[in-house]
Amino acid sequence: GLNDQVVQGLIDQSANTSFVYDSYRRFLQMFACVVFGIPHKPFDDYLSSNRRKHRSDSNRDITIEDGKEIVATFKEIIRRYASREFPTDPLTQLRLATEAVFRSSRGHRATIYREAAAIPQDIGTAVNIVTMVFGNMGSDSATGVAMSRNASTGEHELEGDYLPNAQGEDVVSGTQHTKAIGDLKLEMPEAYKELETVSAKLENHFRDMQDIEFTIERGKLWLLQTRRAKRTAMAAIRVAVDMSDEGLITREDAVRRIKPEQIDFFLHPQFDASTLRASKSIATGLNVSPGAAVGIAAFDADTAQRWAKEDGRPVVMVRPETKPEDVHGMLAAEGILTSRGGRTSHAALVARQFGKPAIIGCSEVKIDLKARQMMVGEMVISEGDWISVDGTHGDLYIGQLPTITPDMSNPYLLTILGWADEIRKLEVWANADNPQDAIRARQNGAEGIGLCRTEHMFFGPDRLAHVQEMIMADTVTSRKEALDKLLPMQRADFDGLFRAMDGLPVIIRLLDPPLHEFLPPFDELVKDLADLKVRMRHCRTLSEIDEALDQIRVKENYRERLINLREDNPMLGTRGVRLGILYPEITTMQVRAIIEAACECANDGIDVKPEIMIPLASHVNELRIQRQLLDAEAQEVMKDYPITVTYKFGTMIEIPRAALTADEIAETTDFFSFGTNDLTQTTYGISRDDAESSFLVSYLQQNILTDNPFATIDSQGVGKLMKLAVTAGRKTRPDLEIGICGEHGGDPKSIRLCHNLGLDYVSCSAFRVPVARLAAAHATMN
Repeated sequence: GLNDQVVQGLIDQSANTSFVYDSYRRFLQMFACVVFGIPHKPFDDYLSSNRRKHRSDSNRDITIEDGKEIVATFKEIIRRYASREFPTDPLTQLRLATEAVFRSSRGHRATIYREAAAIPQDIGTAVNIVTMVFGNMGSDSATGVAMSRNASTGEHELEGDYLPNAQGEDVVSGTQHTKAIGDLKLEMPEAYKELETVSAKLENHFRDMQDIEFTIERGKLWLLQTRRAKRTAMAAIRVAVDMSDEGLITREDAVRRIKPEQIDFFLHPQFDASTLRASKSIATGLNVSPGAAVGIAAFDADTAQRWAKEDGRPVVMVRPETKPEDVHGMLAAEGILTSRGGRTSHAALVARQFGKPAIIGCSEVKIDLKARQMMVGEMVISEGDWISVDGTHGDLYIGQLPTITPDMSNPYLLTILGWADEIRKLEVWANADNPQDAIRARQNGAEGIGLCRTEHMFFGPDRLAHVQEMIMADTVTSRKEALDKLLPMQRADFDGLFRAMDGLPVIIRLLDPPLHEFLPPFDELVKDLADLKVRMRHCRTLSEIDEALDQIRVKENYRERLINLREDNPMLGTRGVRLGILYPEITTMQVRAIIEAACECANDGIDVKPEIMIPLASHVNELRIQRQLLDAEAQEVMKDYPITVTYKFGTMIEIPRAALTADEIAETTDFFSFGTNDLTQTTYGISRDDAESSFLVSYLQQNILTDNPFATIDSQGVGKLMKLAVTAGRKTRPDLEIGICGEHGGDPKSIRLCHNLGLDYVSCSAFRVPVARLAAAHATMN
């Protein structure tokens, strides 16, 4: 609504000409940038030169002459960039501005934001047309943003920023150093007291933490808008617990409000306290979003995205301040650093929403975008140099600080997870291959081990030689001799697991991968052989020649064995139950180790619950042969102990035929465990090893598939097979225990499917257990 005539009328009625021209130049610049798409830079460059001329650090101290010059220059910039005059008719301005809002909702940055926030792309937008109030009318005016609680920690206190004699863009753009909201209590005590009262009313009405934009015009407080406040994961969990304790929401509401990815924050790396004490911070800013971020400095959003997405390099995006067009770089970065801005600036809000560690308003950092470097005192940091951002404390470090996995002892987190446990019906187990992982899983709330991959126990340097000896054996006797050396090692492994999981079930999967995976790669063997033969030519003594010949002979044997074991598609070849049938001595050794460990633990008073799982079964006859063999071995072992342990025998459902014939398979097994990684692979006919680099990427980009089926279970295909297996299996055995042990077990969407299918448990990595506990509660409430 501003034009030359209106401005003159305001000047005639007011002695505050600075206010009039400050408002006019703001309107011209914002209209030009939003409506006509003109870059901010030509306007900002001119204002900077104007401030230098008057030796001022503010754009608001404008005389009539200065104001006229700025307005004329801004109009000329618009004419040059937009190839049209600035429109003076208020209705034309209103129409163009309204169109710009609708147009922006379909823009690139809005699309990226909706993707990151899981907002539907067709949701649309709205335009609000309201009366303007002014915070730039003098020392008795101000504008700001207040959070009804601390957005970083969740503490019950007003938090935010404001600026006297300013407009809202000054606060949220991050271009000026703001004042903490607490200072308003001293500067304008009546307005602050009213803001406190209104904040409490809004929280009670909306039953959630609020983000309030306000303006004080000549001492009078005006509310511009309120909305649900963005907050860190730490704050979200504390606010939910506190509001439940305050009676504003129920415990179920509190659990429902926490997203699984917010629990995931607590599982991300932090800087160790001892490392921070031994390191010297080079600069400090506002700690608006906690966590540790280590990466190379990138000074614009496009570079940050390219380095992160295309090159796979960890990046910290460094900017004087961020704008909405920087969102794609912020999402790609590990962390964010700005030299300007406050706790409610654009950079702070985005960082908190998407869990990016961030330091905002780090004024000690001087950024030179042209030179692609930043300075802290005499220190120069160039683009591509490593920096470490401590978003928890607001400290910046040079180089790569080591990170550690955080503990789960936050009392508010433990409270939320405890409430989730009271709600959920699915049990949450963990995938763990050693006692250390089992202990961590139990500390994170796991109710059992759903998958112990015994092949992972074979790769240790003290064991691999015996495994290779077993593979190279050409008779059953020599193979058993090698397995006898592995037996005590396996027994010790299982002993540690049973003791760590005292009283809880432990599912142990017998050897699954093809045998060739335990031998050196074929190409590596060929190269080693060539190197050995060259080296032998330079041997000077018989003993050196004999030693070289022995090494060549071993490598030649490995090569021949690899040729014999080679398969075109080993993932669909001789592995899992097929190995057990071809080489029964392998699985009988493993069963002996399991039962011996269980008996010894039981003798020591440990409540052991072993469950033995056969992988990759596709036909009930495979399981009948294996069960008969393994039951006999278990009974033989228990003859040597004054105790009998109860164990279960089950299989993984990871072949479509197994799902389709689950009624037959249930006659032979005590439990099913869906191996959804392989079940997805065999259902789709897509190699899971090649999925990330195959046509699947294009399928996701073209929305042929909405989700990566190796990340989220395909409910229409794989899910239907699972439903068939559950229904048929429990028709044969109503008490059949059924779970899932693939990585899908930690995915919230997949957990919801498992709940709906009536599974007993999901099993995931130890670090994902807390996420799965919350997701299982959500599944129960939805």
